[in-house]
Amino acid sequence: MSDQPRDNSQAAEKVRSFPHTPGVYLMKDGAGRVIYVGKAKDLRSRAGSYFLKAAAEDRRTAQLVQEIRDIDFLEAESEVDALLMEARLIKDIQPKFNQDLKDDKTFPYLEIHTDEDFPRVAFTREPCARGTKLYGPFASAAGLRGAIQVLQKVFRFRTCTLDIDEGDERWRWFRPCLLASIHQCTAPCNLRISKEAYRKDIRRLEKFLEGKKHDLLDEMREEMTAAARELRFEEAARLRDEIHLLETLDERGELDTHVQPEVFHIDPKKGLAGLQRTLRLAQPPRVIEGVDIAHLAGAETVASLVQFIDGLPFKPGYRHYRIREVQGVDDFASIHEVVARRFHRLRDEGEVFPDVLLVDGGLGQLHAALAAFDALAIEPPMVISLAKREEEVFVMGSAEPLRLARHSYALRLLQYVRDEAHRFAQHYHHILRRKSTLGE
Repeated sequence: MSDQPRDNSQAAEKVRSFPHTPGVYLMKDGAGRVIYVGKAKDLRSRAGSYFLKAAAEDRRTAQLVQEIRDIDFLEAESEVDALLMEARLIKDIQPKFNQDLKDDKTFPYLEIHTDEDFPRVAFTREPCARGTKLYGPFASAAGLRGAIQVLQKVFRFRTCTLDIDEGDERWRWFRPCLLASIHQCTAPCNLRISKEAYRKDIRRLEKFLEGKKHDLLDEMREEMTAAARELRFEEAARLRDEIHLLETLDERGELDTHVQPEVFHIDPKKGLAGLQRTLRLAQPPRVIEGVDIAHLAGAETVASLVQFIDGLPFKPGYRHYRIREVQGVDDFASIHEVVARRFHRLRDEGEVFPDVLLVDGGLGQLHAALAAFDALAIEPPMVISLAKREEEVFVMGSAEPLRLARHSYALRLLQYVRDEAHRFAQHYHHILRRKSTLGE
């Protein structure tokens, strides 16, 4: 026992030799038991933070810090790899200070349905008995959902539950969802990709999940070189972009932030189900877009468009607009211009329309948006407006507003979309004002 350190000073000294790479750190007590497992984008910086004065004084970490006597690490190729490794270790070791771990908790898995023509990738807590390949279980549901979102940008797999049959030509007339438009799915539902090519992407995903990132990258570089040599430049360019994404996965920030902290008090599923009932839709709306107008010193007008998918903000879908055709302050005309520009482009490019378009304002703003669709001869999606003062919801086809309960999930979700559009419009407003003032 005399050889055992009496405090955590030796562990603190050991951390100084850790690399500045992604990985997992394991903290041990005096008996050599692992008492905490954590993931890190930068092992030395993250693990070293536990030996600062602030960690010793923080009630959340004080007891842990007192018991640390040793620390080890395992390097990972990316932050995604670190997340997967951390989850597996927590499940296996069950360290006492990993508070999110509950003995009676059902852990989530990443499940690949290999028995389908076009295997789908799913988050599940109840794996199928056969016909699938499982990875997990994972300790963090939010972390796994975030990892799936990041990996989908690279491997472009489907997550829908459609029963797609490659031999059924009727699928060629099926309209793909938004994920195809934003290049996060290869749209097998529209037969835009062959079964062999799609399964090749799935095999790459499996290789990545099994920790063979370097082998995968070497294989993809060889394919890219061969495609370029054979003048298949579009395929070579796609492979180049996928290689770049794989190489920079660890530069994408904390995965847990994929679930936005602003909506923790809102249940997206309940909000969407409430909107389905309120707006009498055939199914819960998957994509909601919100529009807001802001004015720059009473002279220049700007607009924002925000996009929510499955009740959560989808930042790549956000857009800014400088109003070009309206003189002075005219919110109605500005809304008309923004809606016309947005849906004219979506129509011309064959993109999927949102399920719901929310305009900030009252009945006048709603009519202005609908007039834009009439001018373009476009069948509108469900268009509604939300008035700030009384929080009344105006719906296309009805002159009387809906008055939802103040604490209803549907209203809270609409308020979040409206407020996010307003915040984004004001952000653009401030950028332009700063440029005008400072000559940037």
